Amino acid sequence: MKIRKLHPTETPPMDLLLEADPSITKIESYLRQGSSFIAEIDNHISGIYVLLPTSSGTAEVINISVREADQGRGIGKKLIHHAIEQARAQSYAYLEVGTGNSSIDQIAFYQKCGFRMIAIDHDFFLRHYEEPIFENGIQCRDMVRFRYIL
Repeated sequence: MKIRKLHPTETPPMDLLLEADPSITKIESYLRQGSSFIAEIDNHISGIYVLLPTSSGTAEVINISVREADQGRGIGKKLIHHAIEQARAQSYAYLEVGTGNSSIDQIAFYQKCGFRMIAIDHDFFLRHYEEPIFENGIQCRDMVRFRYIL
């Protein structure tokens, strides 16, 4: 597997990005502002993340997704470690990520990768998404924020 930056002339894998964020409008916005990195196995895109600068000392993994068929193979962990290295190389002090209160597996995943919970943005998904989002039988209402100190 190799991880590389998505070239500006390449079409981003929207199907993957939409698995992590149901808003095409929001995805298109942060794709323009951030840097996208893809994980490839035998010239097949198996995962993606978008790294977005949010302040002078902080970058955020704004979207990360691994194809369902490729999940459970450590690709997500490799993408997160790549994001950590990218943020370090760009001299950020912190790498942050946010996920929904209903994203139980993702909450555990980020903590296993060394991120610490720093905040909850109450009603984030109610304010920013027109349609309700449900996951694991739970309505996604709040954004749980995590930080990794670089």
